[in-house]
Amino acid sequence: QHFELQVLLAMLREGAETYSVPLVLALEKRTGKRVSQAAVFIALRRLEAKGLAASRIDTERSGRARRYFRLTKPGVAAVKAQRDEHARLWHGLGRLLKAPKA
Repeated sequence: QHFELQVLLAMLREGAETYSVPLVLALEKRTGKRVSQAAVFIALRRLEAKGLAASRIDTERSGRARRYFRLTKPGVAAVKAQRDEHARLWHGLGRLLKAPKA
């Protein structure tokens, strides 16, 4: 579920519609970790099955089909809910994470 949230956030950042390659690049840039295209595509399909993303297939000039994904309204709501949940979990912890004075 953590990776799916990362994919949702990357989709939100990318804008209206995107496909797996730009998401891989965005996730690698933001996380500093290697991300496989297959993992992103699997997450996208799971998000679609949950109704958090929708897709369409478009044929490029080369004749090759590409699947484009976009966030749905429930997908945006899920991102907001996760943000709010994390804010509640982090509330009051900032002072505990401060380095002790030497």
